[in-house]
Parts: sequence; C-alpha cells; structure tokens
Amino acid sequence: MPSPISEHVAAHADAYLADLLAFLRIPSVSTLPDHAADVRRAAEFTAEQLRAAGLDNISVVETSGHPLVYADSLHAPGKPVVLCYGHYDVQPPDPLDQWVTPPFEPAIRDGNLYARGAADDKGQMLTHIKAIETLRAVHGSLPVNVKFLIEGEEEVGGKAIAQYVRENPGNLKADVALVSDTALYADGIPTLCVGLRGLVYLEIAARGPARDLHSGLYGGAAPNAVYGLVELLAKMKDAQGVIRIPGIYDDVAAPADAEKASWSRLPFSEKAFLRDEVGAAALTGEPGYTVLERIWARPTLEVHGIAGGFTGAGGKTVIPAEAVAKVSLRLVPDQRADRVVDLVKDFVAKEAPEGVRCEVRVLSAAPASMVNPDHPAIGVAARAFAEVFGRETVFTRSGGSIPIVGEFQAHLGIPTVLMGFGLPDDGLHSPNEKFRLENYYKGIESVARFLELYGA
Repeated sequence: MPSPISEHVAAHADAYLADLLAFLRIPSVSTLPDHAADVRRAAEFTAEQLRAAGLDNISVVETSGHPLVYADSLHAPGKPVVLCYGHYDVQPPDPLDQWVTPPFEPAIRDGNLYARGAADDKGQMLTHIKAIETLRAVHGSLPVNVKFLIEGEEEVGGKAIAQYVRENPGNLKADVALVSDTALYADGIPTLCVGLRGLVYLEIAARGPARDLHSGLYGGAAPNAVYGLVELLAKMKDAQGVIRIPGIYDDVAAPADAEKASWSRLPFSEKAFLRDEVGAAALTGEPGYTVLERIWARPTLEVHGIAGGFTGAGGKTVIPAEAVAKVSLRLVPDQRADRVVDLVKDFVAKEAPEGVRCEVRVLSAAPASMVNPDHPAIGVAARAFAEVFGRETVFTRSGGSIPIVGEFQAHLGIPTVLMGFGLPDDGLHSPNEKFRLENYYKGIESVARFLELYGA
C-alpha cells in the first residue's frame, strides 16, 4: 500500500519537476567570472525554494566568493537536528559540441533528465527541500529539527563554506549531517556511502628560458618548459600506475578484511565497468588490487590538463618559456593533506629537469573521510532507503571527494549520512550529464522517510 509520503510525491510530481527544470536552466558555473550573476541567481532561487517549503531564518550569506544559503526549522523540541547540505553551483559544460541537447536547456529522454547539474548536485540537493515540503504537507509539521547550508563553490574547492563552518560551529550545531551528492551502486540498489577519498589539487608551473625562443637557433641548447614539465610528470607515476613520490604510501590505511569481503559480494563486473562507464581499450592501475580497491581505497595521481607553447593552426617553431599542469592526488585514510603537499613539493624540487624551474601551487586540499557504519543515523537511513527502493541497502565507499564532510567532522563533531540517488553512468562533469527521474522522486521519498524514522 502506498504511504502518505509516496502518494503526496506522486500527486505533486509535475510541480516538483517544474521547479527542478527551472533550477537547471540557471547556468551557475562557479569557476567562470562571466557567470557570477547566474551563480547569485541560483542562490536566490534556492532561497525561494526553502521559503516555499516553509523553512525559517532564510538568508543568502555573503562570502569572499559566491554566497551561501542558510535556513532552518527548529520547532521539534527534544528531537534530533539534521544539517542538510548541498551545492547549487555546477561545472562548465564544455565541450558543447558533444551535448545532444544544450546543457542549460533540460531535456527528458528515456526517463532521464539531461542537463548540467542534473545529478551534481541540483537534482539531488532539491530532494532535501522537496522532502521537507512533503513532510509539512503530510504531517503539518516536521518530525525533526533541520538546518540547511547550501553553497555555490563546491566545484571550485569550497573555501567559503569551510571558513563559515569553522567560524560558526554554534549556529550549525546538529546531531548528524545529510548529504545527497553520491550515487547508487547500481540501478535500483539503495546505497549508503561510508567513505570518501580526499583531494589535493595543484598547479605545477614550469619556467625555462626568459622568453619563447626560435627552435632552430636555440634547439639543442635551451631548456624547453613544456618538455621539462612532461618529463617531471612522467617521473611521478610509472606505467603500472604506481605513484613514485617517496613516502606517498606510508600512511595509507588498508580497508578491513570484512569491508573488502563485502565489496566482493557486490554485483560488480569489470567487463561491464570498462564497457559502460570507462569506455577505453583497457583498465589501468596498481597491480595486486581489485578495481574497487583501486578506486575506493588507494591513492591516485592524475594530470587533468597541460598548457604551454603553441597549439594554434599551422606551425610556429618556438621553444616554450612557460608551461603549467593541473594535477590532483586522491587521498585515503590515514593520509594527511598537508604531508602529501610537502611530499609533492620535495619531489618537484629534487626532480625538476635541469634548466627548468618548477613551482607547486596548492588550489585546494582536503583529507579522506570515513563514517562509522554502526552510527544510529546510518542504520535509520539504511532502513528508510530499503523501504522506498524495496531491497536491502548496501554500503560502499566513493573514489570522489566531498570536502565538507571532513569539515563537519572536524569542526562540528558530527558524522554525515551520504544518501545519494545518482547512477554510476550519470556523466558527472561530462557532456550529457543526466539524472534518472524515478530517482529524483524516490530520493524525495527516501529523505522524507529518513527524517520520519530518525525523529521517531
């Protein structure tokens, strides 16, 4: 028999979808200055959604960057306080020519909603607000106390919200945080993520000669900044995927045998993972570890882009004076971000090619996070998830990073329930990002049921 929650969500499905479509039409790309006004418009839209859901004390909080949005409802004395987090900013949509439909003109195809930010994180974050709206309509009040803190800089490092959390622990005091920015392990399988990798994001800048030089007149004698940077990057990781920076593995905590055993029982197919999600000729990575271990529990080093020299049409025979690479390292328990940064800087100082000066710039750094699966809120979330999806909840880790989870743990002393509704093939940060419409509605139901059970 349908529950009052599911009946309400079904009756208001069109209205809930219309709000999400309007949200997705706002190109809130936080990394591009040209979209600053759009980012603010998304913040104001979020505030209006919170107001429509009946929240109190709604404010758009100014920061040194993009604004935060805060709201609360504290009318359930003696009940737990849940801090709901999400982000309204999105990644750039490039390359535009690979989108089937324009990234900020949401389109529905085969039960999926296609738009930039659909799954990361506008659609998932809106499930929290619509869950509050649903509970208030069904019960007339909320079964718990809630606080909302929603940011517009998650995709560019989240510095403003990190500072806000550090400076406002009293205002944000809660029993548990709720974040929906992860994915189901597979379609239809309710999944709670209990571990996230950390992230150190760097720029490595290389400088060779004082200016670009004629390669005929100086080639063979002058250092080449682009080639020197490539040479340095090649030293950082070998062909097997092993990071060659001394000390990088010293603090790595291996997953417990019981956790590894549970991963082995998941319906994982390496062949399907390669074909459906990666789409390459072969998988790569450290020998001796399973694919799930490599993406969930091992450190990684990736190069995201290299700029320098001449890349225009035709030819220009110069020896480049400057080059820069974007590089990240994913961290696992018990690696410390500051120690990893020091190890990288020491390596670069020692291994920079002769004649090439290299500088490491830290853009962001956050440690890995683990949540105790025995925490009462995790058990409640697993029960709610299972009720809505009709099958047992599984526990996984994620290879991605959500820095705010570590901030909540460090400064508020609370765990985070990572209850996500995306799918592994949603194409986050890629062209044709999507969100399954069924999961949007089930997400609303799951969050509402979690808050019901947690309040009980």
